[in-house]
Amino acid sequence: QVQLVESGGGLVQAGGSLRLSCAASGRTISRKLMAWFRQAPGKEREFVAAIRWNSPTTYYADSVQGRFTISRDNAKNTLHLQMNSLKPEDTAVYYCAATADGTNYGTLVLVESGYEYWGQGTQVTVSS
Repeated sequence: QVQLVESGGGLVQAGGSLRLSCAASGRTISRKLMAWFRQAPGKEREFVAAIRWNSPTTYYADSVQGRFTISRDNAKNTLHLQMNSLKPEDTAVYYCAATADGTNYGTLVLVESGYEYWGQGTQVTVSS
C-alpha cells in the first residue's frame, strides 16, 4: 500500500504562485507514474499533469501548460507541482495520484481509473 499526503495549498491572489507537495509512504514511488488531478466545486475531477517513472517526460493539460511544472524526487519519495501565474479558474482541490508499478504512459493515465492510489487533497483558492 502507498499512502499519499498533499500539502502546500492555500489562498493566493491571481498571478501568484504556489508549490504543492505530495509525500508518499509505505512503498517507493520510483516505479510509479505520478500525477496531479484537481476538482473544482460542481465539476468532475480532471487531469492536470503527469510524470513518468522511467524518464523525466512530463504531460500537462492544455489549461495549465506553460504555467505549471510537475517534478519528482524518488530519493525523497515526493512529488511536486509548481504553479505560477495562477488564475481564479485554477481554484480547486488538488489531488496527488500514483499508478501501479511499471505503468507506462497512455490515455488511461489521463483519467482517474488509471491510478491505484490517491491522496486526500489540498485546497487551492485563487482570488481575483
